[in-house]
Amino acid sequence: MNAILGIALKIASTIAFIAMSTQIKLVGDGYPLGQVVFFRAFFALVPLLVWLSWQGELIEVVRTSKPSRHLRRCIAGTCGMFSGFAGLTLLPLPDATAIGYAAPLITTALAALILKEKVRVYRWTAVAIGFGGMIIMLSPHLSGIGEIRDLRPGPATGALASLAGAAFAAVAAIEVRKLARLEERTGAIVFYFSIVTSGASLLTVFLGWTMPTTPDLMIMIGSGIMGGVGQILLTASYKHADASVIAPFDYMSLIWALLIGWFLFGQVPELQVFIGAGIVVAAGLFVIWRERRRSLMLRREREAGHHRPV
Repeated sequence: MNAILGIALKIASTIAFIAMSTQIKLVGDGYPLGQVVFFRAFFALVPLLVWLSWQGELIEVVRTSKPSRHLRRCIAGTCGMFSGFAGLTLLPLPDATAIGYAAPLITTALAALILKEKVRVYRWTAVAIGFGGMIIMLSPHLSGIGEIRDLRPGPATGALASLAGAAFAAVAAIEVRKLARLEERTGAIVFYFSIVTSGASLLTVFLGWTMPTTPDLMIMIGSGIMGGVGQILLTASYKHADASVIAPFDYMSLIWALLIGWFLFGQVPELQVFIGAGIVVAAGLFVIWRERRRSLMLRREREAGHHRPV
């Protein structure tokens, strides 16, 4: 029963996050990037603080003995949010969502290189195949490579920004793992990230902000609230089921992105994007499956060792 609840919460989180992405897509073209990031980060604090108060953990989130570790996670996460939102503004919603799936594959590689986690040949093969799928998925957008050279907005720039967002998200995930090993609370990790990102994006006011219309203001505030709700649902899902059980349901966000992109924005990805996304998703699912098998084997070995007669 707990696993079913965990899966349901995970699916609900994908809906909340895609709703957030949709709202950013709606207003992203008309406002400076830093302004959009500020509203997303700052107003995510509203549901977060309400949830922490309800949990009785509001005071705990400000207590940490690892401020430098939090800062590293925040820098990576903030860069990832700026890059990801830039890609979301310049690309169709399904394309930007699919490119974001590179993050778990990059995380697997970084876990081996930085955390010294044991990654065997099967998972390395899956990562390599996944990166091949990423190249296929990016190929329709790279015809305008001159955009990147000239720093002009367009699909090629958006594809590069989305890929950079995935890379920064992978670095942030590694930093979160380090914090988790140090027994830092999830609420504290999310709280400090929202505070630092809000502050960093607020500094862009000196570069020029645009006064939003009332509907656009509501949409930008809504993006922050939905982002915060999505984070709460995601956190709660991991309390009810193992990560390896619920992680595959993260790919349901691509279904929502395809539906919204089609009905709301009239966007249909090119064939290469479908093929590349399929390869990346398959590689990601294989990595999750191998990780689950490894976790089960380690658990059995520990149990066998615990019950071994002396």
